[in-house]
Amino acid sequence: MHIVYYVASSVDGFIGPPDGSLDWLARFEGGAEDYGYAKFYGSVDAVLLGRKTYEQSLGFGKWPYEGKRCWVFSRQKLDAPPAGVALATGSPREVVSEMQRAHLRRAWLVGGGELAGAFRAEELIAEYIISVIPVMLGKGVQLFGGNGAHEALTLVESQRYASGIVQLRYVREK
Repeated sequence: MHIVYYVASSVDGFIGPPDGSLDWLARFEGGAEDYGYAKFYGSVDAVLLGRKTYEQSLGFGKWPYEGKRCWVFSRQKLDAPPAGVALATGSPREVVSEMQRAHLRRAWLVGGGELAGAFRAEELIAEYIISVIPVMLGKGVQLFGGNGAHEALTLVESQRYASGIVQLRYVREK
């Protein structure tokens, strides 16, 4: 199972302000450039979300991950989840095993930071695609929620966009 943490981060390492809003990304959305999102999204079989990210996604109107198997990590029951959405109550490793039994190959770890930290602590993230947004948030939701130990990465690709966003793609060294 290949887990990819595909995420936007401020220059100072936050994936959102303390309230979790996405307002800080607004000026980079809606243009002709999709920053490789469509190609990336087409490459994943499944989506992994934390409870807060799931609830935020429900607020977008149409479910943004339609057609993908989704696991939401939460201790609370999900009220009327969209089709294909399952509650993940086990550890990240247990859910990855379940995904492998379902013959899924590649999953997008959407977030949030605490969930990414939990996957990182279990050494389950194979690839990191981090779009560094030219914004300093000063405080907020950490990229990895403060979890995990030292990890060596290899930069395999970088892309600079006219908007000032720099997208970095790293793989975990074996």
